[in-house]
Amino acid sequence: MRLLIVEDEKRLALSLAKGLTAEGYAVDVVHDGVDGLHRATEGTYDLVILDIMLPGMNGYRVCSTLRAAGHDVPILMLTAKDGEYDEAEGLDTGADDYLTKPFSYVVLVARVKALLRRRAASPSPVHTLGNLKIDTAARRVLRTADGATGEGDTEITLTAKEFSVLEQLVVRVGQVVSKAEILEHVWDFAYEGDPNIVEVYVSALRRKLGAPLIKTVRGAGYRLEAPR
Repeated sequence: MRLLIVEDEKRLALSLAKGLTAEGYAVDVVHDGVDGLHRATEGTYDLVILDIMLPGMNGYRVCSTLRAAGHDVPILMLTAKDGEYDEAEGLDTGADDYLTKPFSYVVLVARVKALLRRRAASPSPVHTLGNLKIDTAARRVLRTADGATGEGDTEITLTAKEFSVLEQLVVRVGQVVSKAEILEHVWDFAYEGDPNIVEVYVSALRRKLGAPLIKTVRGAGYRLEAPR
């Protein structure tokens, strides 16, 4: 899951980013409303945490502009204000939830998870590939003897990063996904390590899944192929 934080209080933004990264999310941070709108429009995010009082463009305008353009990404609004009018205005512009500062980090994480669960509920998060069932909501991979659901299902244990790499491939099954796209979504835009780390995780997935589902497309990336 990839999150975008748009918050001009840099200490708060970095603190939230650090905590959410520890929860297993890939997190991008910007400190300006205009930058936030650009990043949310151009990037593929599962959720946006959006402050209201921002330089350049306030959170209300960022939210309403995204909704007007047809973007349905869940938006959790943050503000130092309080009062029914502010909350109503935030929700009227298309926000999905609202949190007033100061807030508990535990509550914020709970709100984030609730919004992500709601988004994952539609369409169905379960993808079937031969005798594998990949549930992107529960983040589980099950193997069955005959491809059907039953008592013979066994779970394939994946690390958080391994599952995130697999998820990027399974939601685009049959399509080529570049190494750069996987790095951007599973790690984040600030990752400066060895890009060949993707190959390490793909190799681990091939070993654990036990079938040559992930094909290397030389010079382009990887493609997950459904068994025939």
